[in-house]
Amino acid sequence: MLTQLGDEAKLLAGGQSLIPLMKLRFANPQHLIDLNFISGTSFIKEKDGILRFGAMTRHAEIEDSSIAQKIPILHDCAAGIADVQVRNRGTIGGSLAEADPSGDWATVLMTLETEVRCLGIKGERTVPIEDFIKDAYTTALDHNELVSEIAVKKPNGNGGGAYLAFKRCAPVYPTASAAVQLTMQGEICKEARIVLGCVGLTPIRARESETALRDKEIGEKAVSAAVDAARTASDPQPDMRGSAEYKRALVGALVKRAINGARRRALGEKIELSHIYA
Repeated sequence: MLTQLGDEAKLLAGGQSLIPLMKLRFANPQHLIDLNFISGTSFIKEKDGILRFGAMTRHAEIEDSSIAQKIPILHDCAAGIADVQVRNRGTIGGSLAEADPSGDWATVLMTLETEVRCLGIKGERTVPIEDFIKDAYTTALDHNELVSEIAVKKPNGNGGGAYLAFKRCAPVYPTASAAVQLTMQGEICKEARIVLGCVGLTPIRARESETALRDKEIGEKAVSAAVDAARTASDPQPDMRGSAEYKRALVGALVKRAINGARRRALGEKIELSHIYA
């Protein structure tokens, strides 16, 4: 159908990103192709240390999944998206394909070894998440391709992650967000991934922040250096949610809290985290 209808066609998954864009006239497709009646596109499976999510898997299904809870940062993300109505309709595949700069999933999945399976009339291909998101609302998908599956590798060893966002209230997009995934050896951080959300046209991998933690004890000095580097890496734009400087300050606070949460989880603590609301 995408091939037949051409560039004027748009795929409809959960519609929680597309429909608001259409209401604001930022998107004006002539045709909508509804994916909700295609069987076998919603699933959560685990095999050989890989978690696989069907493109039409709802946020609420991931929130409630015992398989997804094996990677706590995934549960943080799914449970914190908007409100229950949105979580019951929105899909992980639709969120990634829309590539909204204020979305949650891309930020979180970039802290993990994640691949996006893309399906088109020429067959299937696999794209690493870092290469999938190209720009705001722009992905590696060709026009006649769609997301079929998201594959996430379980972290090895003593790994733990945390995702936090700051919001004015539950239904709205975050003002800023931070995802942190750590691998610990005792009190020493052996590996770190830190990704910032909502403070750039795409999620920002804060590599200097990661370097500030790697092979160091997670103490005040290392965390402070990571926070400063995260603020520098962020590229926020002023809008109704706050000034650029305000968002940089938020990024620092979120990264600090997320590092602490990820560290505690990596060391075996079972802790619950929730977003921060104004």
